[in-house]
Amino acid sequence: MNMTQARVLVAAVVGLVVVLLYASIHKIEEGHLAVYYRGGALLTSPSGPGYHIMLPFITTFRSVQTTLQTDEVKNVPCGTSGGVMIYIDRIEVVNMLAPYAVFDIVRNYTADYDKTLIFNKIHHELNQFCSAHTLQEVYIELFDQIDENLKQALQKDLNLMAPGLTIQAVRVTKPKIPEAIRRNFELMEAEKTKLLIAAQKQKVVEKEAETERKKAVIEAEKIAQVAKIRFQQKVMEKETEKRISEIEDAAFLAREKAKADAEYYAAHKYATSNKLAKEYGCIYTLYFESWSTMVFYEYKAVKEALINQGVKFLGRGHITMIDDAQKRYGMF
Repeated sequence: MNMTQARVLVAAVVGLVVVLLYASIHKIEEGHLAVYYRGGALLTSPSGPGYHIMLPFITTFRSVQTTLQTDEVKNVPCGTSGGVMIYIDRIEVVNMLAPYAVFDIVRNYTADYDKTLIFNKIHHELNQFCSAHTLQEVYIELFDQIDENLKQALQKDLNLMAPGLTIQAVRVTKPKIPEAIRRNFELMEAEKTKLLIAAQKQKVVEKEAETERKKAVIEAEKIAQVAKIRFQQKVMEKETEKRISEIEDAAFLAREKAKADAEYYAAHKYATSNKLAKEYGCIYTLYFESWSTMVFYEYKAVKEALINQGVKFLGRGHITMIDDAQKRYGMF
């Protein structure tokens, strides 16, 4: 073997080693696990992120994502209970596979488990839903419930068939319906909108009328309360006037009664005096300058009084003697 042949052989060996190394070394990204097949059999030990070596041409691997991922199902046909065929443009399913469940799920459903467990199940559940409802319900009335219904149906089956695979969310786009039906729905929605606007306007008018009615009621109640207060005030004024009048009348009556009593008493005394005058003679009253008035019964008593006074009356001037009964005047 000459030098040239040796160089070719070394180059061939180096090239073979490089090819073998390239075929055996592989990289696994973060958030993924590598499952290995050797001779078609699934090995039981997945590998984590990083560089790994395997037997080239004998062992193969598949990378399986264990973080959140979004699977898209496009253009799903759906027949309603009324026989109308509609198409849902896109359905997005957000799911996550737990690392501990990778081996069992890949062994049972292959590394493309999402096609079996998610895509096919989406088609089945969506057709079940559409066939049980009318176009009106699918397109408008129950459309907001499709996402949650699909999520619950998928998760229920996955809990039995593939524990460890979790559905986080399902998003469904608006279905595509025939153009003529779509225009009818748009017209119907426009009419509904007009009806709602009219209903809202009616409510606003009714609310304004109710507000005006309440204002009128409040104003009427206020006027009635003011009138009631004024009436009560007038009643109180009248009662006060009546009370004052009653007090004045009572005072006047008391004065008149006192006056009448006085007159009666005077008349009674006068009558009594007349009676005594008839029995005992006239009643005489003496008035003399600054002396106190002296009343005597009968003329003899007067004379005795004057005589008893002695010289006190001498030179004192005239003494008036009044007969109260007959209003006579005498001189001493």
